[in-house]
Amino acid sequence: MSLFRDDGVVLRTQKLGEADRIITLLTRGHGRVRAVARGVRRTKSKFGARLEPFSHVDVQFFARGSELIGRGLPLCTQSETIAPYGGGIVTDYARYTAGTAMLETAERFTDHEGEPAVQQYLLLVGGLRTLAAGEHAPNLILDAFLLRSLAVNGYAPSFDSCAKCGMPGPNRFFSVGAGGVVCAECRVPGRVVPSAEGNALLGALLTADWEAAEASEARHVREGSGLVSAYLHWHMERGLRSLRYVEKS
Repeated sequence: MSLFRDDGVVLRTQKLGEADRIITLLTRGHGRVRAVARGVRRTKSKFGARLEPFSHVDVQFFARGSELIGRGLPLCTQSETIAPYGGGIVTDYARYTAGTAMLETAERFTDHEGEPAVQQYLLLVGGLRTLAAGEHAPNLILDAFLLRSLAVNGYAPSFDSCAKCGMPGPNRFFSVGAGGVVCAECRVPGRVVPSAEGNALLGALLTADWEAAEASEARHVREGSGLVSAYLHWHMERGLRSLRYVEKS
């Protein structure tokens, strides 16, 4: 029997029995973890209030073996709030839907429990912090998060040099299967020809150039979101359920 402590973001919760919940977290040291939190659905449970989606928490786990992830689910025995990001997210529809898509993305990219995913964890914490503070438009924050999540998981798209031969850009054609923009010699069936402004916007989001991103026109933001969604769908093999609810500017 062992105790473990870690920082984590609550991704989702599921009812268990009459008063318990299964809590899914993305943690700094152990990647995605599912744990049972007992008694948290009782009305007066302060413990349960800390374990809501979007919460950044310091959590203590109790596991029956020497490893946190074993045959059965560990118990979540204690939690302390690091940052209650949900307070700045759930009261605004655009932020809430963008945030929900971010949580789903983080869970999908960490499908093996117990495997550390520090970059994805830090990316999620930073994205939720920015979203809760209202520093930028929610749809831009979401698209930036999706692009960077793809990048840290090995699927970084190219928006300048040809993704197939490396020919310096700007290049006109975009192919989700090829990995981004391609030159005229490398173009493939199914490619699209986005505007130069749309490509520039996505490049700015990937590199955190917020000044350039926020100067983009609404039509280019919509175009960029469509490309991000298609690219994400291709590499995840199925789309995000939560994306259908995200407001488009």
